[in-house]
Amino acid sequence: MDIQHDPYIRSDQERDRLHRLAALAAKFAERAAEHDRLGTFPHENIDELRDFGYMKLTVPETFGGDGISLYEMVQLQERLAMADGSTALAVGWHVGKVLNLRESRSWPEPVWAELCRDIVEKGVMINAFASEPATGSPSRGGRPATTAVAVQGGWVLSGRKNFSTLSPALDRCIITAFCETTGKTAEFLVMMKDGVTIEETWDTLGMRATGSHDIILDQVFVPENHLLKPSGATIDDGGGWLLHIPACYMGIGLAAREFALRFAASYRPNSIKGPIAELPNIRQLIGQMELEQRTARQMLYAAADRWDRHPELRPKLRSDLGLAKMTATNGAIRIVDLAMRIVGGTSLSKSHPLERYYRDVRAGLHNPPMDDAVMAILVGEALEGKLEGKER
Repeated sequence: MDIQHDPYIRSDQERDRLHRLAALAAKFAERAAEHDRLGTFPHENIDELRDFGYMKLTVPETFGGDGISLYEMVQLQERLAMADGSTALAVGWHVGKVLNLRESRSWPEPVWAELCRDIVEKGVMINAFASEPATGSPSRGGRPATTAVAVQGGWVLSGRKNFSTLSPALDRCIITAFCETTGKTAEFLVMMKDGVTIEETWDTLGMRATGSHDIILDQVFVPENHLLKPSGATIDDGGGWLLHIPACYMGIGLAAREFALRFAASYRPNSIKGPIAELPNIRQLIGQMELEQRTARQMLYAAADRWDRHPELRPKLRSDLGLAKMTATNGAIRIVDLAMRIVGGTSLSKSHPLERYYRDVRAGLHNPPMDDAVMAILVGEALEGKLEGKER
């Protein structure tokens, strides 16, 4: 998608930031195939994003960050993913989580202030790890197998987390654990140092460079003030920060679209007079591709804009946000498929990026909220108050 003609850019400031990011991300695109082939983590991309100031984009301005909106975060994640989906998804968990913490105000103020200062001054990154082999996705409600035992001055944590995206680049993380002394699940701020190890288990079909390895905690001491007790002022943000996920997959879809359009406009087999873009069947596929991307992006940006403009409605926007994720992710999958139909057998070649886009984009089906969870919310809202003898 040409930045100059992108209908979702609202200001010169947004356009300038996107131009600067696109120039940086062009180097990521050149490295993406090699990191995908080897399954290696793109440390150099993360270092360059840190220099760009990406890590502090969602940090409040009062702490020296940029304090960008959800809408702007969606723009940037989409643009970054057009170059490298793995890098975009990985860093998206950091900027998204910081936005979530900023808006929900759930952390003790001193701990939150320290994190923000370290992000701005040192470029540190953070992610939350809740998934476990025994419980599956945390969105399904399973009790963590990771345990926290109260000791003098704090807690001792033991357990294993999987799908720990961005783990090779972190110096701290948020760990969900079951407190045996309280009988409740809680979150702890853990430093990635003594007692925390990374087991390099991530070897997957797609998104191979996200560094989503297993994290093993072996008797890790956490000081008492790093028990992240939600304050009474905690605000339900409706999960808006998770839009970094569909933004990433739509970016992959847009990259596939650009490749297919350039191919269709330039490929001239000797069996026809002009480029294949003039063939009716190819034009039909392009039209379907445009329908998918315009519908999905409209829903994605509308949801982000509404979340930004109406903080008071955020708890009620969960279904709209979930629908935006479901529509954008599935739309991106269809866009990549259509792009491959346009390009034909060449799309399967590893010398071109389409086969990587095809593998990467499917990972979106397994990021939260999953399709069935979104459908359950939609059905619940549709039937609210209509089932006889049922109360909600």
